[in-house]
Amino acid sequence: MTGVRDNKALNRFELDVGDSVAFANYRRAGDRVIITHTETPPALRGRGIASELVKGALALIRADGLKVVAGCSFVVDYLRQHPDYADLVN
Repeated sequence: MTGVRDNKALNRFELDVGDSVAFANYRRAGDRVIITHTETPPALRGRGIASELVKGALALIRADGLKVVAGCSFVVDYLRQHPDYADLVN
């Protein structure tokens, strides 16, 4: 697994996992990043990859001084379980 990257051309955060890519689609609205959908290849589900993806995406959002809006249920649940990201929630 490599680190999470921001693929600005496709408006998604990506995480390479072997020959596959997990991703989180987003759209920008001012200083907010609205994560609308997370996707992990079916064969790789249940291994914590989506959590690693969201963790990396939130680190990039924080580094850019932006806020996050959880637009998908996985990110909503992740943020509830990780209150250390409360400063990013908008």
